[in-house]
Amino acid sequence: VQLQASGGGLVQAGDSMTLTCAASGRDLRTTDMGWFRQAPGEEREFVAAVNWSGGTRLYADSVKGRFAISRDTAKQLVTLQMNSLKPEDTAVYYCVADSELARIRYTEYGPPAYWGQGTQVTVSS
Repeated sequence: VQLQASGGGLVQAGDSMTLTCAASGRDLRTTDMGWFRQAPGEEREFVAAVNWSGGTRLYADSVKGRFAISRDTAKQLVTLQMNSLKPEDTAVYYCVADSELARIRYTEYGPPAYWGQGTQVTVSS
């Protein structure tokens, strides 16, 4: 699976931003997708995930109620809508994919199999 993330940039606190991940190389109808992020000096952390059908969506507590993940399987796209952005949301955001949703959501099951190149999101105060 090849993953290409786009849509990052610089915004002010309280603004919104949409990240998009374009996938290729695998039938996404059986692939779970998600987003991780890594702030400077911090470990990578889970942000959001959506299962292959779009029927299950999971979020980190820090973004619940502000971020929304969605997918368009026909177009091989996954979108992360980020609202009410905070300076602590500043990070490099990575699109990920795996055949098992648990490997995206829970670190104890191992990292996701596929990673995109990352896109920088900077939120100024």
